[in-house]
Amino acid sequence: MRPALATKETKFQPVFSITPSIARGLMRIEAVKHAIEALPITPRVLANLRETARLYSTHYSTMIEGNLLTQEQVGKVIAEGQHFPGRERDQHEVRGYYAALDEVERLAGSKPGLTEKNIQALHALVMGGGKTRAKPTPYRDGQNVIRDSRTSSIVYMPPEAKFVPELMTEMVLWINAKDELPVPLKAAIAHYQYATIHPYYDGNGRTARLLTTLILHLGGYGLKGLYALEEYYARDLKAYYEALTVGPSHNYHLGRAEADITGWIAYFVEGMATSFEKVHAQAKREAQSGAADRSQLLRSLDAKQRKALTLFERSREVTAKEIAELFGFQQRPAAALCQRWVAEGFLVVADSSKKARRYRLKDELEERIAGQA
Repeated sequence: MRPALATKETKFQPVFSITPSIARGLMRIEAVKHAIEALPITPRVLANLRETARLYSTHYSTMIEGNLLTQEQVGKVIAEGQHFPGRERDQHEVRGYYAALDEVERLAGSKPGLTEKNIQALHALVMGGGKTRAKPTPYRDGQNVIRDSRTSSIVYMPPEAKFVPELMTEMVLWINAKDELPVPLKAAIAHYQYATIHPYYDGNGRTARLLTTLILHLGGYGLKGLYALEEYYARDLKAYYEALTVGPSHNYHLGRAEADITGWIAYFVEGMATSFEKVHAQAKREAQSGAADRSQLLRSLDAKQRKALTLFERSREVTAKEIAELFGFQQRPAAALCQRWVAEGFLVVADSSKKARRYRLKDELEERIAGQA
């Protein structure tokens, strides 16, 4: 089956069939999506669940690429800036992926639509070790190959570099095309196509998984940021790679470009349904009975502001020191963050004493939170 999904601007036309198992998986996804949206989740619970999901995503996505840091160590690198001797590259990778997840969240909350620059920016963050000023990465200018780590034999030979810009443009046009394709299928196909194009020498797998998450968020399947599809892949890497390996040859030009990807889509949909169901069970256990859902309010705040709300559940006023402890910052950066939040209207100064300066939420935000309690 070659669906008529292409527009006049793009020649990309994925080949697949919607099998009964894929259809059932899509129904499971929709059921869980609506169930989670209806759950009453407080800011504290939501912030905790989201942070856990982000750390899981970071751990498992980098683990797929050979990162040796444990889940606990990843948390310490992100939250406390802890250093593990001999694991500098691993630390660089987890900081980069975590920063890229921040960018995914920012892009998901901005104007709709995806651009090649967005993808290049995500790749720059992945490779930049958390440096937020990294410039979007240009595509590779030469041939790259994927080899078996044990035998060194070629597992996959992507398209030549001269074809990459056109293929990426076509893929993005196809992603943004208005059609009736369910968002989970669009995300699955985009993941496959990005991995197929392999536009960079390194970081392609991590960027493909981030692209998937961004497409799901833009399409209304953000699920409040509570899921980590990467965990599903990492639990059985052999199945993940086998699902991505299709076509009669390892060479892009000898069959992979036109291959039927129904098997990959079935794998992806099953993973998404499984991940969503796991999140639902966890969120249902943690949601407080009768509490109001504040996700609409939280979407107007950035990731750090949402996390900071947990401090205001314990006290109306907080100090820069408490902010520093929450994020694992030094005192000076925390004070600068508080000043920025005052300028943005998130916080107001409750006590201007230099030695004991305290902050509280601006009145409107405080009232909105109190009104939803």
